[in-house]
Amino acid sequence: MKKVKLLTVALIAVLMAGMVACKTKTKEMITSEAFGTFDGKEVLLYTLTNKAGNVIKLTNYGAAIVQINVPDRNGVKENVTFGYDTFGGYAGGDLYFGKVVGQYANRIAKGKFTVDGVEYSLALNNGPNSLHGGPTGWHSRAWDAEVLKGTDYPAIRFTYNKPDMEEGFPGNLVAEVVYTWTDENEIIMDYKVTTDRNTVLNITNHAYFNLHGAGNGDILDHEALIRASSFTPVDSTLIPTGEIRPVEGTPFDFRTPHLIGERISMDYDQLVLGGGYDHNFVLDNVEPVDAEVYDPSTGRLLEVITDQPGVQLYTGNFLDGTQTGVGGKVYNYRSGFCLETQHFPDSPNQPAFPSVILTPEEPFLSSTVYRFSIR
Repeated sequence: MKKVKLLTVALIAVLMAGMVACKTKTKEMITSEAFGTFDGKEVLLYTLTNKAGNVIKLTNYGAAIVQINVPDRNGVKENVTFGYDTFGGYAGGDLYFGKVVGQYANRIAKGKFTVDGVEYSLALNNGPNSLHGGPTGWHSRAWDAEVLKGTDYPAIRFTYNKPDMEEGFPGNLVAEVVYTWTDENEIIMDYKVTTDRNTVLNITNHAYFNLHGAGNGDILDHEALIRASSFTPVDSTLIPTGEIRPVEGTPFDFRTPHLIGERISMDYDQLVLGGGYDHNFVLDNVEPVDAEVYDPSTGRLLEVITDQPGVQLYTGNFLDGTQTGVGGKVYNYRSGFCLETQHFPDSPNQPAFPSVILTPEEPFLSSTVYRFSIR
């Protein structure tokens, strides 16, 4: 009996040591360093390393992805997303590179919407419309950060407590995003948002990608596939008209792979209005992977997996070379693309679109994955 007890104690000790070692190892795969301060709050830069030695960098300012370093087919690692080397770059640069965008990602027509019979007015920061939650939306806030312990892969939770009527949106909200960096080179983004009163919500990550390496030429030779049978056309201010148009026979049909630049300059009404692709695609949500982009020159492949009904393909039509990012790389016209998983633009004013009403009774839960591999 004594031997059994001793063996049991030894086994428990081994298991506990293994668990401690696992937790320590996970912790060691995340490091942090001072990055700056914002509104009296410390801003940190986190480095997450997976077992393959591949690295992503995150910051709690805007809950942003700063770098994604992944190999090409020859094993050469390159950062493939837009970001800045310093906090000063974020403070004075592009508002959205890699950030979590809310309370309402994308556009709301004329900055107005109605909830429970009450009309709310937002700041107009995109011509006659409101864009990405307003000028001081979630992208411009220092979020709380927590390095998660005991996880299979390095993971960080960012949390933002949004007060009632900030930027004109009703409700005290608690927004969370957990970033997990797996050994399969997946960035898993798990979102949770709660509110204490009825409101509207649309949340996304606004990462820009260039699979050559960020700042290395344009993305017109990237091959895109989007599993969407329709898209939402826009007016001259990029607000959806309410039409859901089949992609069949249009330059928006990416159900089979096409180079991004293959049809981008066609004389098609929506490409003219958008200055290229800047449109919401209505995802079929049938296949395991909703969208993918492949760079034949490096072999890098980005796959996007989401439970959201839409994805915004944006092809860097407003990039103008004024932003210098990580490693001194300049971000020129059409040198990056975005695949922003989302609900549809202007949904609060479009009854036929999927609802974006968030209530106290039902938290918003969603997950999007960016998976990088080689083909």
